[in-house]
Amino acid sequence: MHLLACPRCCGGVAVSGPQVITCVACGTHYPQLAGIPWLYREPALVLGEWRNRLRLYLDDFATEERLIERDLSAAAPAPATSRRLRRLAAAYREQRVAIAQLLQPLDFSTRATDGAMMKAFAVTVPRRQDLHSYYTNLHRDWCWGDEENDLALTAVARWLPRQDGCRLLVLGAGGCRLAYDLHEAGLAAQTVALDINPLLLLAARQVMDGTAVGLYEFPIAPRRPEECAVLRNLAAPRPVRTGFSFVFGDAFDAPFAAGSFDAVLTPWLLDIVDREVDDLVRQVNRLLRPGGSWINHGSVTFIGRRPADRYGLDELLDRIPALGFSRPEHDELEMPYMRSPASRHGRVEQVVTFACQKLTSAPCVPSPPLPAWLLDPRVAVPAGAGFETAGLASRIQAFVLALIDGRRTAGELAATLVEQQLLDPESAMAAVRGLLHRLYDEQLRPPPS
Repeated sequence: MHLLACPRCCGGVAVSGPQVITCVACGTHYPQLAGIPWLYREPALVLGEWRNRLRLYLDDFATEERLIERDLSAAAPAPATSRRLRRLAAAYREQRVAIAQLLQPLDFSTRATDGAMMKAFAVTVPRRQDLHSYYTNLHRDWCWGDEENDLALTAVARWLPRQDGCRLLVLGAGGCRLAYDLHEAGLAAQTVALDINPLLLLAARQVMDGTAVGLYEFPIAPRRPEECAVLRNLAAPRPVRTGFSFVFGDAFDAPFAAGSFDAVLTPWLLDIVDREVDDLVRQVNRLLRPGGSWINHGSVTFIGRRPADRYGLDELLDRIPALGFSRPEHDELEMPYMRSPASRHGRVEQVVTFACQKLTSAPCVPSPPLPAWLLDPRVAVPAGAGFETAGLASRIQAFVLALIDGRRTAGELAATLVEQQLLDPESAMAAVRGLLHRLYDEQLRPPPS
């Protein structure tokens, strides 16, 4: 508790009741999920978003099961295909039960329409994260064998400071195997694992407490027919030793007091976050004591960004000294990545590990505050060009879908848009066909993994 801080005001926090933490400065209450602090700037908002994500996740598996049953009853597949489909359907049913039980601390409820309604609203938050994101990491961490895990441990361990009482923070800890291995190796007296994904952290916590977790793996390219769905037993070599803690939170609003850690590790995180790299580096700087070590481990693949921000390794290393650190030392290692023993799919990564020391403090740029109309349901939502455009598009889409009666053709639907002076003929036909194609593709999307 002495390391934690309010993500809103950076004040100290204290336990104020069963499963509740309260900021002693601003009075904000934060829940604990299965004993893990839930420390987000807007805790209720983020919790609601993850509950919706869980409903979508469970609905995905239910939808796949229905599609399988439809195929089995309508297509009369070959015996081998039938066996594969029945195995998948059974696995999807069991996976839904297992995930719902594992994530019960989210305190969610489901209704038959929840999944469909959430899809209709195109939920995308937290951005670039849902309960499918990095799910396979749990299997890599806790049941595929130790090749990848041992290589990662070796790559990172050499850069950690050798000191008594070392306090280590792992930002974006995911399935937590690397954090576990470093802690078990005695390289930190206190290790804190922070992640945004409740499935990863709740599963890791249970495994590291010594309780095996049974979850299905759905290999991308199964080696054998029966490996289309493999029930895995996720287990740690032994329960984690004392001094290891879990925290739910956002790396950009890391809920810790400044200078709390001797070392910060960012594994496979720097190039996937959806904010400026410099913002994350500043946050790491804030969390480290003077002279503390920052270690980054993973790929350097800044895809999906504007051209200027698709940094190469040399560019990245050149930026860091301006943010209060020494110039990083680094090494590179070619290692396997996400190679399931049940899948023909896998790849080799040129993994970079670098380390540097905090020399000076760098100004930290806080996350921009959410507007009042997002936080308070009583505040009017402002009109704006973005909302108007989205509203018009939604009305046109609803108008087209309402015209579908089993008799009208795509050409007739497009002609109606032209008659209503909503679009020109060419644009109308492209819009209608694009909408119908997208909805059709959603029905045929690949199974969840």
